[in-house]
Amino acid sequence: MSVAKRKFFGEIGALLDKTVMVITVDGKKYTGTLSGIDPETLSLSLSEAKEEKGTKLHKVFLNGSIIGQIFTIEKPFDLKALSTRLEKVFPTMVRLYEDKGFIWVMEKIKVTEKGVVEGSGPAAERVQRVYDLFTKEAASK
Repeated sequence: MSVAKRKFFGEIGALLDKTVMVITVDGKKYTGTLSGIDPETLSLSLSEAKEEKGTKLHKVFLNGSIIGQIFTIEKPFDLKALSTRLEKVFPTMVRLYEDKGFIWVMEKIKVTEKGVVEGSGPAAERVQRVYDLFTKEAASK
């Protein structure tokens, strides 16, 4: 798989569980949480969806051949900025895996947009505090 193709699928994958708007080739608009995607056909499913007219739909499945555009509604989490912040606290011990959606700190603490998801102890608690402050500041902007 080419680097560009892998990066594209990484970008689409990063939208999972995010609020998106999908416009079909015939102009219909759907907004909902991207709950599934087929990387081969780009078919997708939206949960808690709404049509442009306001009709609420529990789940919508859209064939990739009719999808014209996909937009993110919510601002994406800035893993790169968090990585930079963590680097100030843990110099040379932070590795960003942006395409995979996580940061490794000290090769034992995994941080995602949800906070510390792997690791424990005082270092993990410190990473979580940096994360909490970072998200609080981001929310106030």
